[in-house]
Amino acid sequence: MAPEASVVIPAFDRRAMLIEAIESVFAQRDARFELIVVDDGSTDGTAEAIEPMIPRAPVPLRILQTENRGVAAARNAGARLSKAPLIAFLDSDDLWAPVKLARQLAYLRDNPDFEVSQCNELWVRDGRRVNPGMRHLKRAGDIFLDSLRTCLISPSAVIMGTDLFRSAGGFDETMPAAEDYDLWLRILLTHQVGLLDDALVTRRSGHAGQLSATVPAIDRFRILALAKLLANPDLTGARRVATAEVLAEKCRIYTKGLRHRDRIDEAQFFDQVADMASETPDEANSGPRNPSVSQIRQMVSRPVPVPARKGVRG
Repeated sequence: MAPEASVVIPAFDRRAMLIEAIESVFAQRDARFELIVVDDGSTDGTAEAIEPMIPRAPVPLRILQTENRGVAAARNAGARLSKAPLIAFLDSDDLWAPVKLARQLAYLRDNPDFEVSQCNELWVRDGRRVNPGMRHLKRAGDIFLDSLRTCLISPSAVIMGTDLFRSAGGFDETMPAAEDYDLWLRILLTHQVGLLDDALVTRRSGHAGQLSATVPAIDRFRILALAKLLANPDLTGARRVATAEVLAEKCRIYTKGLRHRDRIDEAQFFDQVADMASETPDEANSGPRNPSVSQIRQMVSRPVPVPARKGVRG
């Protein structure tokens, strides 16, 4: 029978954790699905480690090896291979409960108005259970405004229509971080999200190789995502006002850090972006002084030094 869902796992140099993630997918019960693993140019023997898993895979398993282009490109590459009407992502450092996929498929059958849904998560940091802050509390329905300041959808917890993912344009492959925040906001602009209020994902953090440890100043990419939204003519009314407000707020915070590091030209640029966000659409588009999305993309792509982690010597 045809698969109901395609599961996509992107991976880069996380051999041991990837094997655990794959095993958690193999353990899924009462669901028809295919598994697509995208090895994003790993150098730690990932491909050799997972090849022996192919013969014993309980579901169709495809392994795609690509050059290293980042998690957004890896997820998109896996999604392009999808043969199912639904798609679910699992980050290589996370785990699924055995009933995760079956429960989500049943939820979508029972709630056909939702084209995108997610479940709750258990958070584990450095091997210990931690409680997420209230601002990370997941909720159902129209969560666009709540998602502007805090990303409220997790890739490992989400399931959505494959057509919806593709029509939204997938993940922005120019963004090395906050690519999920960017996609969810684009989708949430026109879609409500369902929520299965059970913790069916274990979200693991605190290990080497996390984006938060390797990509500094991630908020600069959220600035880009918000600027892209403001350029969307479908963003109107209170949503436009709120998006502009959060963009200006994030720019002001980012410029403080830039000035602290004597990156004055960049600070002045993002001051301009904040000023633009505070203007009306007509005012923002009336003069050449206002930074374009392309200019913002170029500016956030400038190298930023990775700060030394506490307790870690270089």
